[in-house]
Amino acid sequence: MAATLCVKLQRNQGWLPLIQSVRRGSKAVTRHRKPLHILKQKLLAVTQYIPPARTAPPGAYPSQNKHVQEDNGFALLLKKDLKKVFEECKMIAVVQKNACSAEDMLILKHRLCKHGISVKFFPNQVTRSFLGDSVYCNMAPLFIGPTVLFVSKEPKVKEMLSALRASPQMMLLGACIDNTLLSAQGVMSYSKLPSVTVVQGELVSGLTILTSRTSSMLQRHPAQLSALLQQYIKQQSPDNGAEAAPKAEEAT
Repeated sequence: MAATLCVKLQRNQGWLPLIQSVRRGSKAVTRHRKPLHILKQKLLAVTQYIPPARTAPPGAYPSQNKHVQEDNGFALLLKKDLKKVFEECKMIAVVQKNACSAEDMLILKHRLCKHGISVKFFPNQVTRSFLGDSVYCNMAPLFIGPTVLFVSKEPKVKEMLSALRASPQMMLLGACIDNTLLSAQGVMSYSKLPSVTVVQGELVSGLTILTSRTSSMLQRHPAQLSALLQQYIKQQSPDNGAEAAPKAEEAT
């Protein structure tokens, strides 16, 4: 009974061991490595192993040999039609189609057909393939997304723009007019120019005015010279001098 009480008291009060192990920190190292001899340094530098550069695994980079993909018969037929369009038409406009329904497209076709403008559909892949080998290669960046072509044998820019104003879902990207590549702003500026007939009329009227002025100037100098000579002859003749003396006396 007494032993058990002593054990309980010792557990509650706590006790310290008679021997405790204490670790002390080691001293700092004061010795340093001696520098190597210069000859040994050179020898180590010369004999140092230089691993070879790691080469890229096969297939990491695209091969330099271009694989030429042959076009099928349908693509060749579309290219032929596209070439014919570029040869016969003087106005080729690229328009982006944004959520345009079939009914709206039919109405737009009808409006353009009144002015002799046709709507052509060609896949962008076929169009870029054709433009890459032609003189119209600068038009290739315009064919992105759903695009259509407005073509006509004569430049009818004003009629095309008036039809596009009624269809806001159709956006003009650019055009090739008379073998000249124009942006959308350039097409707007081109539409403000007068027609060819008006310019020809103004040119003809300007030329006629200039020719009439030139002929009048050429005729005026000989007529004026002849009048002056006649007046001089009259003044130098004796009859005119005798008539002039009595007139002078009457005046006095």
